[in-house]
Amino acid sequence: MSGEVRRISSGGPYEDAIGYSRAVALPNGLVLVSGCTGIEAGRLVAGGPYEQARAALATALDALARLGLTAADVVRTRMYVVHGGDTAEVGRAHADVFGEVRPAATLVLVAGLIDPEMSVEIEVEAYRAPEVGA
Repeated sequence: MSGEVRRISSGGPYEDAIGYSRAVALPNGLVLVSGCTGIEAGRLVAGGPYEQARAALATALDALARLGLTAADVVRTRMYVVHGGDTAEVGRAHADVFGEVRPAATLVLVAGLIDPEMSVEIEVEAYRAPEVGA
């Protein structure tokens, strides 16, 4: 990582409308990925909370990959779930994606998301120590 803040976009429908970056990489090696939902190709994925969580995590991991990081670099996640009955499926998707990485994680029930059809939104933080001399 260079000595400057890097911001990337995924082209998601809300990024321009709301004015945010999909991910921000800091010079200290920390990468913050904005909340990701189950939107693929501009549409909510078919299926339930498991499929939405997998799609959200795929968006987050794609953003990390564009910055040279992987799931192994993820140190923290935050999952915002609309329905309490969906927590097991969202948790299963999280476990399936991260396996032995086991980042620090928080799962919070919320009243709703920007689209009432969305079940989950997930934030990701990753870290990779800056290279010496970078």
